[in-house]
Amino acid sequence: MKSSTITIQTRYAETDQMGVIHHANYLIYMEQGRLDWLNALGFSYAKMEESGVLLPVYQIDIKYKNPIKFGDEISVRTTLRNIPTTRVIFEYEISNSHSLVCATAELTLVFTDAKTFRPRKPIPEFLEKCKSLF
Repeated sequence: MKSSTITIQTRYAETDQMGVIHHANYLIYMEQGRLDWLNALGFSYAKMEESGVLLPVYQIDIKYKNPIKFGDEISVRTTLRNIPTTRVIFEYEISNSHSLVCATAELTLVFTDAKTFRPRKPIPEFLEKCKSLF
């Protein structure tokens, strides 16, 4: 399970005055996809934090291709790009119900020690599960 896909129903509160989903909501959709991916792998942010690991965003690159509108049902495909090191990179594809790609993105998180805020390696159980995907 290198990739997982979730379906999200867009809401009116997520739109701008033109009825188009505001660009900031794409980050929320990607986070929902990432949480689903982690859960499918048997992990969660809560489990990581209990282990003393935080995962702040280091870099994000989003390419907006087609607008998402109020009421659209979208799918968010989240894919682990490679085996994590001190960083973990996810790729995203957000499509509407007509299979039209609305956005693609690459997001990098850094495994960080919760006490020192210094980069660290991922917890061994997480790393082993990720390695098994490749």
